[in-house]
Amino acid sequence: MKLISRFEAASRNTAELNALYREAFNAFASAPRGSADRRNALVSIENIEAELEMRSPFG
Repeated sequence: MKLISRFEAASRNTAELNALYREAFNAFASAPRGSADRRNALVSIENIEAELEMRSPFG
């Protein structure tokens, strides 16, 4: 999976972030343990979650 950076996450709207989150989650779940794809998916999830949290009125 391609890594979604904090910069890229910030440039997306919320609907796009939710779609990317789903894609990254599925990539993480299906990638072999220890693979680069799994690491990229996990970092992407963290970056997307951080961006969504910043946008939350409760975050």
